[in-house]
Amino acid sequence: MAHSSGHQSEAALEKDLIQQLVTLGYSSVKIPDGDTLLANLKTQLEAFNQTSFSDKEFDQILNHLEKGNVFEKAKTLRDRFQLTKEDGTSFYVRFYNSEDWNQNLFQVTSQVTLE
Repeated sequence: MAHSSGHQSEAALEKDLIQQLVTLGYSSVKIPDGDTLLANLKTQLEAFNQTSFSDKEFDQILNHLEKGNVFEKAKTLRDRFQLTKEDGTSFYVRFYNSEDWNQNLFQVTSQVTLE
């Protein structure tokens, strides 16, 4: 790839890509740190599953998501997770709808740096 004197900075390229994804229906989110990332994940999972999770329940979900290598994680996201809610009921948490991907919630953010 030839670099002309008019090439875009990485930041400008990122901004353009984000704008393109937003026009495709992605919602743009600001994620300055790890706490915001987790809070956003919790909110999105609750919206996607049409329920709410207690902090303890969300911790169980995070522990489930952290297991395995990258290939196992990819499978984990396609499967449902059987969560025992604090009231003792079973709930099947979905992370991704592979039958009807339009039902998924897509977001985009600029690069997140975590310590």
